[in-house]
Amino acid sequence: MSICTHKVLATRQATCYKRRMRIVLAVALLASVAACSPTTPAVDEKAAAAQGQQAETAKLTAFLDAKFEEQIQMSPELATRQGRKDAGYDKLNDRSEANQDKILAWRRQTVSDMKAQIDRAKLSPEGLDNYDIWAGELDRAELSAKFRRQSYIYGFNSSPHSDLPTFLIDSHKVADTKDMDAYIARLGAVGAALKQSTERAKAAAADGVHMPKFQYERVIKESQQQITGQPFAKSGADTPLWADFKKKLKGLTDGGKATLEQAKAYEDVARKVMLETVKPGYDHLLAWAKADAVKGTTGKVGAISLPQGAAWYAAALRLNTTTEMTADQIHRLGLDEVKRIHDEMDKLAVSAGFKDAKDLVAARDKRKDLKLAENDEGRAEYLKIANEQLEKAKAKLPAFFTITPKYETVVRREPSFSEVPGGAAHASRAAPDGSKPGIVYVHLATVNSFPKPQIPALICHEGIPGHLFQGDVALRQTGVPKFRTATGYSAFSEGWGLYSEALCKEMGVYEDPLQDFARLELELWRAVRLVDDTGIHALGWSEDEAVKYAKENTWADDNFVHSEVRRFILNPGQACAYKIGQLTIVRLRDEGKKALGDKFDIRAFNDLVIGGGSLPLPIFEQRVHAWIDAQKSQPAKG
Repeated sequence: MSICTHKVLATRQATCYKRRMRIVLAVALLASVAACSPTTPAVDEKAAAAQGQQAETAKLTAFLDAKFEEQIQMSPELATRQGRKDAGYDKLNDRSEANQDKILAWRRQTVSDMKAQIDRAKLSPEGLDNYDIWAGELDRAELSAKFRRQSYIYGFNSSPHSDLPTFLIDSHKVADTKDMDAYIARLGAVGAALKQSTERAKAAAADGVHMPKFQYERVIKESQQQITGQPFAKSGADTPLWADFKKKLKGLTDGGKATLEQAKAYEDVARKVMLETVKPGYDHLLAWAKADAVKGTTGKVGAISLPQGAAWYAAALRLNTTTEMTADQIHRLGLDEVKRIHDEMDKLAVSAGFKDAKDLVAARDKRKDLKLAENDEGRAEYLKIANEQLEKAKAKLPAFFTITPKYETVVRREPSFSEVPGGAAHASRAAPDGSKPGIVYVHLATVNSFPKPQIPALICHEGIPGHLFQGDVALRQTGVPKFRTATGYSAFSEGWGLYSEALCKEMGVYEDPLQDFARLELELWRAVRLVDDTGIHALGWSEDEAVKYAKENTWADDNFVHSEVRRFILNPGQACAYKIGQLTIVRLRDEGKKALGDKFDIRAFNDLVIGGGSLPLPIFEQRVHAWIDAQKSQPAKG
C-alpha cells in the first residue's frame, strides 16, 4: 500500500513521542518497583513526580473546562447541541465577521493564559495531548481566519439558508411552554442570522470571491422553498419551519403542557415572526444571490481561480488532513490508490466467477432484484434495509470492541429543502442527554443512485461502527476536558468511517461478494476524490474534467458523480480527509500487529482508536505508538 505521506512530521513527532514515552515508562517502572521493593528515596522522588503530573493535569483540565464553558456561552447553538438549555436557548449564533474576530481574540488569550498558568513539562501524556490540541485549535483558527472570505458562506454541505431550519427542526426540543418561547425567539433571530451571513458573502464577493454559478442556482431554489407555502400564502403546503412549529405546538397541547388558548396565541405570534423576520431574511439573501449569480464562475471553478487561491488550497489541505502533505503528494497518492483498488476489485470479481470487475458490474446492473423502485415505496424499502443494517452491525460489535453504543441510532431521509439527486449521506451525532438520536441522513430523491448492495457499506461508514458509534463514544469520554467531546477533525473521523467499511468485512456484515464489491466501490470513490480534489483546486481542472475522470474510473451513478464533484468544488480539501485518515489507521494497525505478534488484540486496538475521541493525526499516531510500547511490556497471554 502506497503511503509516502506521513514522513513530513516524523522528526517533530519523534521528539515529542520519545519524551512522552520516558514519562510512560517512568510511571510503569515506579509501579513495578513500588510493588516489589521497600520504600526508598528514589521511589519517593518518583512518586512525588507522578503526583505532580496528576495535579498539573487536573489543573489543566479545570482550566480547559472553564474555557469551554466560556465558549459555550458565546455559542448558543453549540450549547444546544451539547444538550444545554441554560445557555442562550432563545438565541442563535452571531455570524458576523466582527464576532469571529472577537472569538479569535478570546482564543488567543486562552492560549496565552494556559501557557502562563500551566507547566507543560509537568503534564501526563494525556495532559500533553489536551494542552497541544487546545493550542493547535488556535493555530487552526488563525489559518481559517486568514482565508475566511475564500471559504464560501453558502456552501454545499454547510450553508445558513438550510442549516438554520435544520438546526431548529432537529436540535431545538420543545418540552414545555418555556421551550416554545425560546423556539419562537429563535425563529425571530433567523432573519438577522441570514442577513449577517449574506453581508459576509457580499464582502467576499467584493474581494473577488464568487461562487460557481450552479451554487447560486441551488441556494436560490432552496431559499425559495423556505418561504413558498404557508404561512406566507393562504393555501398550499406548509413550509418546513412552519410545519415544524405546528408539530411542536401540537406536542405541547397533546401532552397537556399548553391550553388551546395558549396554542392560538403562540400560532399568532409565530406567524407574525415568520412574516416579519424570517421572510425578510430570505428575501435579502435571494436579492443578493440573484444579483451576484451573473458573476458566478463556470469552467475552472477551483480554489486556484480565487484570489490567493493556491495559498488557500494549501491551507485547506492542512486544515482537513492535519498533515503537511502537498497537493502534488496527495494527487500521486490518489492515482496509486485508484490503481491498487482496481486490481483488488478485479481479483474479487474473478473469485466470484466473473472475468473482471467490469463483467461483474455489467451482470449486477441487469439484476432487477438489486434495484429499488423510484417512488415512495422504494424509499421506504431503502430506509427499512438501512435501519436493519444498523442493528445487524450493532450485534456484531462485541467481537471487535469492548465498548458498546449507548445512544439510539436511526436512518432518515434528508429534509426536502436540502435534498439533491445523488447527494452524499451524512451523520448527525446524538445529543448528550439522549433527547436527539444519532441520525444518518440519506438523499433519496433518486433512490437508484445507491443500489441495494451498497447500503451495508454506506451504513457501516455513517452509522455503526462508523460515525454514529464514533460520536456516541466521543460524547461519553471520561477523564478528559469537556471540549474534547465537541472538537472534531475530518481526517480522523472520516478516516474512521472509511476504516469502518473494511472492518465490517472482518465483522461478517457483508453477506455476499456483491456487497463486498460495493465496499470496494466506495473505497475507490474515496481514492478518486484525492485525484479530483487536487485536480480541481491545484491543477485547474474544470467541473467537466473532474466528472470525466470519475466516470472513467468508477461505475458510480451520474447523479452521484455530478453531486460529488460539486461538493469537492465547494469544499476544498475536505474530500482528501477520508483516504489519508484511513491509510493512517491501517498503517498503525499493521505496525501494531508486526510489533506485538500474538499480543496484538483487535478489540484493544479498535477501542484505543475510537475511545480517544477525534484527534489530529500526528497526536493520534503518538498515542498508538505509546500503546504499542505499553503492550510490549505486558506478559504474553496464556
